[in-house]
This record gives sequence, structure tokens and C-alpha cells, in this order.
Amino acid sequence: MINVGAGTGSYEPSHTVLAVEPSSVMIAQRPAGSAPALEAAAESIPLADDSADAVMALLTVHHWSDLQAGISELLRIARQRIVVLTFDPDINHRFWLLEEYLPEAAAFDSTRAVAIDRLATLLGGARIETVPVPHDCTDGFLAAYWRRPEAYLHPEVRAGISLFAQISDEVLQPGLARLADDLSSGRWHQRHADLLDREALDAGYRLLVADL
Repeated sequence: MINVGAGTGSYEPSHTVLAVEPSSVMIAQRPAGSAPALEAAAESIPLADDSADAVMALLTVHHWSDLQAGISELLRIARQRIVVLTFDPDINHRFWLLEEYLPEAAAFDSTRAVAIDRLATLLGGARIETVPVPHDCTDGFLAAYWRRPEAYLHPEVRAGISLFAQISDEVLQPGLARLADDLSSGRWHQRHADLLDREALDAGYRLLVADL
């Protein structure tokens, strides 16, 4: 297994043999004992054809500068299977945090989001699976705290969400202030009472699996 766009290795299975990551800063943050990392971009991976049985790319394709080139590289180095975890922007951008409080963030995200149908086509056809987010999700991606709204008010939580890292506090703070006010007044809980007893939420995350 090769993990492309691996970051710090947060989602990396134990049988990963190599990570590919363009950021030396993230590579330096990978934990001891994790797979060796190659500093390279997804669009140009310095590996031979058919280098691994499987290749994965998790929550990364929307960061790539050339999606088609990156997917072509995955197809080139994978022998049997490609697995991509991403999000459907049509669903993800209706997530309450973006729709009600941070529409500017959703607008920015729309400039880089990848349509699921396009991605499946580039992969040569892929099985698409919905990935519901549990209410107690321990990963810190955007919709992980859908039932714990107060978490988004903490800078350390927002620091782990790539969308927030790319938007200035000047843009974020008015919406976050509205969220804080709605939480303290109880308006958020009244508006989203239907979420409070739910175990999981479809926030648009999708797993694409292409068997080669």
C-alpha cells in the first residue's frame, strides 16, 4: 500500500509501505515507526509503474494542483486497486457550520472541490460508498464535530482543519461569533434538535474504490 498525499500519517494503515507527501513540515511530524516518506507531489511521483498492489489518497485530492495528472499517477503506480476518500461538495457545503455560519468558507472550498462523478470517471469507473460520520468521531476533519458544535470555537480544533487554515481569522470570526451566541442562547440546539439524538450523519464524505 502506498499512501499518496499522506500528510502526517493520521489515516495510515499499518501495512503501508511508503508515504508520498509534498510537505517536508508534515513529513517531519510523522510519528516514529510509521512508513518511510517520499517528499513528492501527487502529480509527479518518482516511482516505477505498478509499484504497489494498492494506492490510497485520503482527504487530499482537493489540494492537488492538477487533478487529472494526480489520478493518472495513481493509475500508473497501482497494480490492483485505488482507494480515494473525498467529499461531495453538493452535500458537504450544506453542512450546518458552512451553510449557516461560514458561507465564505464554503465559497472558497467550491473553488477547489472535486465533483464525485468527475473523480469516478478519471479513475476509469469506481464504486462509490457513503462514509457516515459518527457523533463521537475522533478524527478532526471539518464535519467531525457535527453534534459537538462548541468544538469549532476552539482554535486548537480549527487548527487541525485544512479549510480553516487557508482562510483568515478576519473572515472566520464573525461567523464563529454568531455560533457562540447561538450556543449560549440555545438557538443552535433548538434549530438542530433533530441532530441531538442521531448516531451518525452523512456530511458528504465518499469512498471511491477502483479495481484495476
